[in-house]
Amino acid sequence: METREILSRVDHTLLRQDAGWGEIRQVLDDAMAYGCASACIPPSYVPEAAAYAAGRLPICTVIGFPNGYATTAAKCFEAEDAVKNGADELDMVIHLGLVKDRRWDCLLEEIRQVKAACGRRVLKVIVETCLLTEEEKVRLCGVVSDSGADFIKTSTGFAGGGATPEDVALFAAHVAPHLKIKAAGGIRSLADAEALLALGASRLGTSRVVQAVKALERRG
Repeated sequence: METREILSRVDHTLLRQDAGWGEIRQVLDDAMAYGCASACIPPSYVPEAAAYAAGRLPICTVIGFPNGYATTAAKCFEAEDAVKNGADELDMVIHLGLVKDRRWDCLLEEIRQVKAACGRRVLKVIVETCLLTEEEKVRLCGVVSDSGADFIKTSTGFAGGGATPEDVALFAAHVAPHLKIKAAGGIRSLADAEALLALGASRLGTSRVVQAVKALERRG
């Protein structure tokens, strides 16, 4: 797979707690320069980022991040606020307690409400695979497929684990045809990225792929 094709699937990401505007602006510049799918940034920077990118780059942000246990009403407010501020894509963290309690109907309703708050914007649902059993992962493939969301996403990158080839392959085998897969967390190289895309991911959440390409350019 050509490098530019890989980059076109990357949500170039900076969600570190202490990131300042200068770093966010650099992420936006790099995402635009390298033809990334979006830049994924904290909600507080969305208005400034949307104005800075001025339609040249989709702006992605996060909802209920990173723990996911905020109320549904709070997540819906976050989603509405992000859309109002100029976000094009929203990555929400599910309430993992609902998974452990097997309250699948409640979880489905939460995702549907957040999707309604997003309107026509893209919604990606983060399920945090490193905290799930295989049975829970399979069940969530069905729940997210039925929810109206656009993507199921592996990880926040904040829970001690990230995307694995095994999880991406499992998702590809169990999601409905319309639901796309985003792999995120621990994607360190172009080889990692290409492998996950080959297994069925449509989008990658990472900062290191762009960094890897820039390093190759410096080496000539």
